[in-house]
Amino acid sequence: MRILLTNDDGIFAKGIEALYEALSEHHDVYVIAPETERSAVGHAITFLDPLMVKPVKRNGTFFGYACTGTPADCVKLGIAELMRPLPDVVVSGINLGANVGINVLYSGTVSAATEGAILGFPALAVSIDSFQPQDFSVATEAVLQLLHIIEERGLPRGVCLNVNVPNLGRENIRGMRVTRQGNLTYEENYERRVDPRNRVYYWLTGSVIVTENSPDADVQALADGYISVTPIQHDLTHHGLLAELKRWGLESPIERLHVAGSRR
Repeated sequence: MRILLTNDDGIFAKGIEALYEALSEHHDVYVIAPETERSAVGHAITFLDPLMVKPVKRNGTFFGYACTGTPADCVKLGIAELMRPLPDVVVSGINLGANVGINVLYSGTVSAATEGAILGFPALAVSIDSFQPQDFSVATEAVLQLLHIIEERGLPRGVCLNVNVPNLGRENIRGMRVTRQGNLTYEENYERRVDPRNRVYYWLTGSVIVTENSPDADVQALADGYISVTPIQHDLTHHGLLAELKRWGLESPIERLHVAGSRR
């Protein structure tokens, strides 16, 4: 297959290099990735500034194109302008650090895959549950296996796969588990600091305080030693509340609407 490969850790990250090397043995891989790390930018896109693109070499040979934009920009620009013929699938990763629970909304890695799905292409994002992994081989093999399945069966339009791999030795990984997005709660705070010029700045810190322990949640599957595979989509509608909101009378004609606190 023709693969558009991107990430949010930047084009010089180890994860995208490992994935490129593994995928290139079986597929035609085209890299368009941020020139610097763009972690946690979510689904941001650039439209107030121009996007610059330049070729990048790694180990003395052409590797791909570095883009000044976000991961979503890389996918949009790749599909709209840079990659011809168009890709069969979009792959984002390998990200350092798991993207489970609420992290899915913040993740540039996941958003790149979601952008591919929005544009009508099968897509997947892959992350490893470590910021200093020693071995990417299990993650790359998981991606190759899932790409084979996608090639045979496809994915529904607008849906991508969010894949998270435990940072365990091959012998300790228990397999794959199909999961849903779980719940993950952080205790967050901003550490106040002062720079050498006496200017105040803040640095976000935090730690996980609550995780969901249901076995079908991505958070718990990862903790149990499974590769979690979660189908996700960009539709954020709470469909279960639609009928209830209608019963609240929110579809009244505009002249009948009552604004709280108004006086007539």
